[in-house]
Amino acid sequence: MTPFRNLLRSVGWAGLGVLLVAIFLSDFLAQAPAGAVMPGTELWGPSPLHPFGTDVLGRDILSETLHGLHQTGRQAIWAAVVAILAGGLFGAVAARLPRPLALALRSLFGVLGALPALLLTIVLVGLFGRDVLALAAGLAAAPRAFLRTFDTVDLSSPHADYARATGIPGTTLLQRDLTYDFRQRLGSLAARALAAVTITVSTASFLGFGASPPARDLGLILAAAKAGYIAAWWTAFFPGLALILFVLCARLAAGLEEGERA
Repeated sequence: MTPFRNLLRSVGWAGLGVLLVAIFLSDFLAQAPAGAVMPGTELWGPSPLHPFGTDVLGRDILSETLHGLHQTGRQAIWAAVVAILAGGLFGAVAARLPRPLALALRSLFGVLGALPALLLTIVLVGLFGRDVLALAAGLAAAPRAFLRTFDTVDLSSPHADYARATGIPGTTLLQRDLTYDFRQRLGSLAARALAAVTITVSTASFLGFGASPPARDLGLILAAAKAGYIAAWWTAFFPGLALILFVLCARLAAGLEEGERA
């Protein structure tokens, strides 16, 4: 990895760290509780009193953005954990299974990975309700995490063949994969999954498949602002900027592999 890519990854992790602090300290940093309405301040532009302005109901956009970032970040973190466990970890294990079974699983997850993650998420939410949005987004992202980890571990299959020929059991090879290879790639895998599920969760919420008010995430905030964002641009700009920065930092933290585009 080149020094420039290392720099980008460092910037990504630093930005992601700052945003995670804002997520977990949103109640402390926000000027007002979530959904708090201040009569007489409807659609105020950015000012020293309200740096991000107010919305049509008189809610402080800075406070709503922080609370929305908390909701989106919390769902995205849980979804990323599901994607890593159901996809990434299982992919590392599956690559060391007997070859016919491993290839069969690779083909199955290849089909699932070809389906849009947003479509899978919406189907799961439609079947089981909005409360499973984070789980649905994580399961929808799991096939791609599986394929990435499986293919990475499978690249060392000649090494594994030589090891087996010398009498080293498959369980020992799997333990080595989980102890060294998977652990080394865990940070990149987690950041990549976090970026993917954040987009899925926010888009599903924007389309009406997310949490219901008063629990508003960034997707729902943007959906509420779309009717008047031309006249009151700040109602959509600042929540959208927070969402873009969160996804961008996570994607930079994941890094780019040789020959890969963002």
